Amino acid sequence: MPVAAAAVARQDGGMPTPTRGTSILGTEVRRVEDPDLLRGRGTFVGDADLDDPEVLHADFVRSPTPHALVHGIDTAAAAQAPGVVGVFTAAELGDDPVPPFAQIHDDVARTALATDRVRYVGDPVALVVATGRAAAVDAGDLVDVDEEELPAVVDMEQALADDAPRQFPGLGTNVVLAVKDPEGEPDVLAGAHRVARLRMENNRMATSPIEGHGILVRPVVDDDGTVTGLDVTLATQHPHLAQRLLVRWSGLPADAVRVRAPHVGGAFGGKAGIIPEHAAVVRAACLLRRPVRWVETRSETMLSMSSRGQVQYVEVGLDEEGLITGMRARMVGDCGAYAGFGGSFASGSTRTMSEGAYRIPRLRYDAVSVLTNTAPTGAFRGAGRPEAAAMLERVMDHAARTAGLEPEEFRRRNFLAGQDFPHGTKFGASYDTGDYAATLQAALDAAGVEDLRAEQRARRERGASWQLGIGIASYVEITGFGGSEYAGIRVAEDGSVLVMAGTSAHGQGHATAFSMLVADALGLPLERVEYVQSDTVRVRTGGGTGGARSLQLGGSAVLEAAQELREQALRLAADLLETAEADVELADGRFEVKGVPGASVTWEEVARRAHEEGEGLRVDHDFSQDGSTFPFGTHVSVVEVDVETGAVRLLRHVAVDDCGTVVNPLLVRGQQHGGCAQGISQALWEEFCYDEQGNPVTASLADYTLPTAGDLVQLETSLTTTPTDRNPLGAKGIGEAATVGSTPAVQNAVVDAVAHLGVRHVDLPCTPERVLTAIQEAARGEHEPWREPPAIFEDLPDLATVDDVEV
Repeated sequence: MPVAAAAVARQDGGMPTPTRGTSILGTEVRRVEDPDLLRGRGTFVGDADLDDPEVLHADFVRSPTPHALVHGIDTAAAAQAPGVVGVFTAAELGDDPVPPFAQIHDDVARTALATDRVRYVGDPVALVVATGRAAAVDAGDLVDVDEEELPAVVDMEQALADDAPRQFPGLGTNVVLAVKDPEGEPDVLAGAHRVARLRMENNRMATSPIEGHGILVRPVVDDDGTVTGLDVTLATQHPHLAQRLLVRWSGLPADAVRVRAPHVGGAFGGKAGIIPEHAAVVRAACLLRRPVRWVETRSETMLSMSSRGQVQYVEVGLDEEGLITGMRARMVGDCGAYAGFGGSFASGSTRTMSEGAYRIPRLRYDAVSVLTNTAPTGAFRGAGRPEAAAMLERVMDHAARTAGLEPEEFRRRNFLAGQDFPHGTKFGASYDTGDYAATLQAALDAAGVEDLRAEQRARRERGASWQLGIGIASYVEITGFGGSEYAGIRVAEDGSVLVMAGTSAHGQGHATAFSMLVADALGLPLERVEYVQSDTVRVRTGGGTGGARSLQLGGSAVLEAAQELREQALRLAADLLETAEADVELADGRFEVKGVPGASVTWEEVARRAHEEGEGLRVDHDFSQDGSTFPFGTHVSVVEVDVETGAVRLLRHVAVDDCGTVVNPLLVRGQQHGGCAQGISQALWEEFCYDEQGNPVTASLADYTLPTAGDLVQLETSLTTTPTDRNPLGAKGIGEAATVGSTPAVQNAVVDAVAHLGVRHVDLPCTPERVLTAIQEAARGEHEPWREPPAIFEDLPDLATVDDVEV
């Protein structure tokens, strides 16, 4: 997707610049992407080629039953409906497995359409293709599916029971992944002076970006009717990954499959790889030899795009001084149907970040991932790291209260310190840099916590109905995940610059940040830079966008490519000026001979000479990062709770995050605000729910609680800066950090507001019903935030571990 950059004001920045003059880096540059989006000039999958009469429209027939045998599908009436071109079931599309984004279990495969069994409400069983969308929807109502309902299991812990309904009977279990702590691990709680214990639930979320899934498939057909290629327009965060998966699915050569992502209306992890619906549309288009479009409705998005879902059992041992002596965690992850990869986070990234910002001398961590008759789970803005932070920061607050310490003092005593970096964790993470105490103090100062506690004491003394709560969360997360990224730069004869990167923005602002890096390195105005992404033909390769990887990997690739191209240009300029390369400098868009006024050539002259001599100035560059980076921060949230009704009101939220070097503070602040809004929403409002039979009860935005602007507050965000040494920018990720830190801060604030009444825990989301129930249980002496974990942890099954998950 090409994006033309716009002119901006130049200000002093905080990053070194390779050209003489003032750097644009580190300044607030407005997003160059926004004018097209705000003026309605953006193109999404649903907008592409709307006037093309050849494009057909697809609609899926979905199961209304959470678990059933499929005895037959009658499509005869639908096939005769007006405008219908084709009706497809698994009998027509085949029962070969769709290549998944992540393979959790070799014996759990998913086909494009359900074959003999459906496993959740919304499972697609048939596909109708017609000349118009309305015709396809109407015909879908005529498809008759003969189902024999089976018992369903919704609760992930109930799915562990020996007599629980099996999603895949041949497995003999609903557990598809297990992580066992290494044999010989000692009793990590032995000798502890006190032990703080909590059972916590991390709630399932509806990922539900503003744009759901969408795909437009144009098959390339030879004169003899053979499909020889695919041109796919896809709403995705990983165009090159999607292309590789579609090559596997179609059997076509790699160079015959093109994937392009136009503007994408958000993803939050929900548009990773391809999904079975994509595969079904591709195969239907190939069978019909016609272009086919499918755009997901909001109700389909709610039914099928889910994330998170963990039950966490955590015990923390403490000595007499409140220092952590050991921690034991036992985790259950909800995969939903078909072993959705979101269930693997309990065994993967949550495990990786289970030590957080703390010195934990002894740690034991066991986890299982389990199938349920609910929508397959996937990623959502953090993919296991928010779950880790929610677990740690909730139990750290509980441990502080158990030790009789203020939460900030408990954290200070147990933080990793400067001399501990780089720090290797038990489960293989290598922390690069961190100053956890600095963000904690900055957040405490910004919030004015001492004054808040004075008001809290006053409210408690007078028995106020609305009690004040102050919550703290100090997090560290993993971003980048090592790996590499591509960047390419081309200079036209007129001196304008085209930059390409293998990341794939869907709201993050890559066109702005990457254009800034190129403009600064080459001494050009920003409007001379054009940015291209998300096209597998134009962009050689790419890892897409996810895991907050884009600036540190893609940006570093762009920076180093620009530096390499500048050296090429300096050599050409030296030839033109008939001087030594060392005597040429780049300043204000001109190549000048040092100390010789008037002796200079322009970028246009250099570019023209390069094209006269060959292909022009061009660079293709791959940047590899040695290891992940670990941003961190502290959030302080302030709420008030009505002890008579359990109602919660958010009063303030302070976020101090550290993502290393900042290229554009405006973009970073936008990520902080968006992340905080989603994290706060998980803590107080959002939860995707099913009834006991497996029917979704929050399947529309009328039932699924989202905050309005009036429910949130003016967010107070700031930064500390602790650069990493793992990339030339010194940058760490910020796209998910504020989501990681905000949820536990709000949850801790809610518990803090009613802690004087004996409440020790409230599960997410902290709804009025849950808060009031906890208050009433505490008043009766029945509030117990712990119970023994499921029996499966006494003898974990010998299954594949998370290290075997194929991504």
